[in-house]
Amino acid sequence: MKKVGYYNGKIGPLEEIQMPITDRAAYFGDGCYDATTYYNNNIFAFEEHLDRFYNSCRLLEIDFPLSRQELKKEIQAVVDANEEDHGMVYWQTSRGTGVRNHVFPKNAKANLMIFSVPAELVDQKTNFKLITLEDTRFLHCNIKTLNLIPSVIANQRAAEAGCDEVVFHRGERVTECAHSNLLIIKDGVLWSSPRDNLILPGITLKHLLELAEENDIPTREEAYTLDDVWNADEVIVSSSICFGIRTTEINGKSVGGKDEATLRKLQEAYMNKYWADVAERHY
Repeated sequence: MKKVGYYNGKIGPLEEIQMPITDRAAYFGDGCYDATTYYNNNIFAFEEHLDRFYNSCRLLEIDFPLSRQELKKEIQAVVDANEEDHGMVYWQTSRGTGVRNHVFPKNAKANLMIFSVPAELVDQKTNFKLITLEDTRFLHCNIKTLNLIPSVIANQRAAEAGCDEVVFHRGERVTECAHSNLLIIKDGVLWSSPRDNLILPGITLKHLLELAEENDIPTREEAYTLDDVWNADEVIVSSSICFGIRTTEINGKSVGGKDEATLRKLQEAYMNKYWADVAERHY
């Protein structure tokens, strides 16, 4: 199988796995998720993604029933069942199953869905084109919730414009992208928005900030504006498959391209980290 699915203990071809229509994920998006890549069946940054997943459960008040070790075992089993040795693994939980009611269902047990599919990392020599959109999402962007319609619509607008991603902003403050984080390099400093409730605390974002410090690149976590983006030396998109991808155009206007040395230093450091991490089994 190249696309493997799992729902509450049942594993098989992804297209054959079914979930009940009364799963609260179906009508409320009442749940959270996480995802990462794997290579040689070794899951990248597994512990950090699990940390974020359990924190999302906590913030949503979902009583997730599996221990960390139990969840790791189930996720790894789905990866191992895939005949491809590299790809993406995704898992989500919902609050439970029951007749539609806004109030939390009593005695409901959280559901678990997992799938693994082939996927490739974005080539670090890729250049992205972006558009800007007002960030009209809610104020809990730090939770990796299933409620992603604003991001879906934003990505559709980007695709229609022939672009790869969106720069969300609330007024002049830049927050992040539709399904990625956004960083800039200015005067040799790697600059990120604060990891508050207005952005997702990306694992790749975290790694880039750590790697910058390890490689004598100063960092700054502070709100920045669209003007800062226009005037940045480099504009960088980061996600679980984009380990610091250069942006060359926003709204049809050229940006960045002024500090390739710092950008490539970060990219090389990240790939070294990735290959070292996936060289060993984590579970």
